[in-house]
Amino acid sequence: MFMYLSGCNQTLRNGQQKLRIATTTSLRDSGLLDILIPEFRASYPCDISVLAVGTGAALRLGQQGEVDLLLVHAPTAEAEFMEGKHGDLHRPFMKNYFLFLGHPDKSAGLKNLSISQALKTIAQNNLVFVSRGDDSGTHKKELELWSHSTSRPEFESYTETGQGMGNTLMIASELQAFTLCDAGTYLRFQDKIDLRPVTSNQEILVNRYSVITVAADKNNQINTEAAREFYQFLNSDRAATLIQNYQLNGKTLFTPLTP
Repeated sequence: MFMYLSGCNQTLRNGQQKLRIATTTSLRDSGLLDILIPEFRASYPCDISVLAVGTGAALRLGQQGEVDLLLVHAPTAEAEFMEGKHGDLHRPFMKNYFLFLGHPDKSAGLKNLSISQALKTIAQNNLVFVSRGDDSGTHKKELELWSHSTSRPEFESYTETGQGMGNTLMIASELQAFTLCDAGTYLRFQDKIDLRPVTSNQEILVNRYSVITVAADKNNQINTEAAREFYQFLNSDRAATLIQNYQLNGKTLFTPLTP
């Protein structure tokens, strides 16, 4: 397990480098980091601490100079972060899809609809939709989808959990509701919930993950060297192979993007 320890210097007492990473929860929950981090440390020995939070929280930690590297999935917010000069290097390194999930008994009539049409139907019929409501990358994507549907998530049966994806999935399943989820977390929870994909693999549901190195001038705690090494690793052929080969329940979770 990789633990996050706030406020540590970039070099430990034994001289070993320390790298602080803020990551979206879906990467932690998928188990992919448990594959990537040991491989990186094999060629670049360092102590790595990982804090798994929503993308919004991760970007704020970067703005505050509390971490050295970000793994996030909200393109618009990432662009704003870079425009604000909070990051030095930024590149998408892999993708999968968001899944629009629903209970089979409630979603039959939405199967042939686009995601925008489906959300509009949900709002018009006051069907239960469960949102993370936590400023995560998934929540940001959900709000984007609502804006495309010309409907607003303000109807009576729209519910915000303020929690992570796992708990949100469990609540949505209990309520026989609709929700949006990243493919990796769904595969991890699919045997525990009664939700199934209603629409998926539409281009609008692409879920792109990026790596960002935090600006070196934030403070003297930023470990620019280690952050850039991890950045290069994630965009290497070796990392692409690990990402491509990583599976859960016999299914590939992510597709690497060519550097």
